[in-house]
Amino acid sequence: MTRNKILVIAGPTASGKTRLGIELARQLDGEIVSADSMQVYRGMDIGTAKADAEERAAAVHHMLDVAEPAESYSVARYVEDAGRCVDDILARRKLPIVVGGTGLYIDSLIAGRDFAENTGDGALRAALSARYDAIGGEAMLQELSAFDPERARKLHSGDKRRIVRAVEIYRLTGKTATAHDAETRARPPRYQAARIVLNYADRAALYRRIDRRVEEMAARGLFQEVSGLLDAGLSPDCTAMQAIGYKEAVQCLKGELTENEAVALIQQNSRRYAKRQLTWFGRWEDAHRIVWEAQPDFEAARQSSTRFLISRGYHG
Repeated sequence: MTRNKILVIAGPTASGKTRLGIELARQLDGEIVSADSMQVYRGMDIGTAKADAEERAAAVHHMLDVAEPAESYSVARYVEDAGRCVDDILARRKLPIVVGGTGLYIDSLIAGRDFAENTGDGALRAALSARYDAIGGEAMLQELSAFDPERARKLHSGDKRRIVRAVEIYRLTGKTATAHDAETRARPPRYQAARIVLNYADRAALYRRIDRRVEEMAARGLFQEVSGLLDAGLSPDCTAMQAIGYKEAVQCLKGELTENEAVALIQQNSRRYAKRQLTWFGRWEDAHRIVWEAQPDFEAARQSSTRFLISRGYHG
């Protein structure tokens, strides 16, 4: 395996990524690296459609259950953690297969983007946060504009986190956030990626599959899973609980929605999320696209994927 070659299998929720990833991992001596922003959390299994025990036994999986749900897991941390997994897989002369639906995580991992997150200073950030609260967002945005006008123009005065972060980067590195991002984009990508994107010819078929999946999640105990997390002390306001499926279940458990209403809302929000995923992956001009008809044909997809990979210099 060439030193930095990886395979990516992406697509909207409920499009069959996990199964195709496993089949290709078994054929190509690969290991799966999850690229899902919510599957990183322990104890969040049903609502994230995490690979089950049988699927994990069929192929080695990485980047599942690597954070506590009370943590706020960032894309920068994902790039660092997943990058270590990918490099280890490559070092063992196996194929890393990045499987998931979080486009930002996938693109950032391929690029090796670091978001300047490794140059953090908790005390400085706390001080800048307090200053924002004291003088207001508009005044702090004006201060940012004095040394990074381009970044300041892109931010709204209410975007406290990004304003504080942009000032912090400059204070710590002497470089503006704009300059840092430009340097990151100018670097060659960390990995050479062959990308496969799954979709359905008929959008309605995808939506029906999503609706069925949500109904199955509810039947398997999604609401009990969320209740258990809350009973364990997890705040309903934490980042993990804002995931689709979890925030609606919290509303149900609070009595704000019936279970049927919560299921319908999860289905609606999942369909909307799938549409955003398709928009993101639609920008990948070099991707090999597998378009299912009414039902996925995994054998045909495996063969099509193999031909694509051979054409890109991967092992067949």
